[in-house]
Amino acid sequence: MFSRQITRIFNHSIALKRPYCSDPGRIEKTVNSVTLLGRVGADPQKRGNEAHPVVTFSLATHSNYRYDSGDWMQKTDWHRVVIFKPALRDAVMNYLRKGQRAMISGKITYGEITDQEGKQRPTTSIIADDVIFLQNQSQ
Repeated sequence: MFSRQITRIFNHSIALKRPYCSDPGRIEKTVNSVTLLGRVGADPQKRGNEAHPVVTFSLATHSNYRYDSGDWMQKTDWHRVVIFKPALRDAVMNYLRKGQRAMISGKITYGEITDQEGKQRPTTSIIADDVIFLQNQSQ
C-alpha cells in the first residue's frame, strides 16, 4: 500500500513538472552527448546571417588498428562542428586555428541540405556546448 502511494505521488509530481505530456507513465530519459578530442582541419568560418549566426569548423579524430600481420593502420574521421552560443562563437573565431588540438563537448544532430544541383543530401553535425583549446597551432 505504501509503495502504491509513493508511485502515485511520483507520477503526480512528474505530471506537474511536465504538463505537456499526456501520458506521464511513459516519460523516458534520453541522452545525446558527444565528446571529441582531435585536431582542427581548417580555420573556423562564420556562416548563417545576422539573425541566425553560426560558426563552423571541421575536427579530425582517428582510430588505430593492428592487422594480424602486425602492421598498423590509422583511420581518420572528419566531424562537422557547429556553434550557436554567442560567447563560444566569438572565442572560437578569435582563438581556434587549423592544426590546433581541441576537445569538443556537445550533441549530435542529423539533417538534410539541398545541394547546388537540387538534390537532398544528409548531414551530420556536432552542436558544440563547449570547446576546450588544448594547444596553439605552433606547438
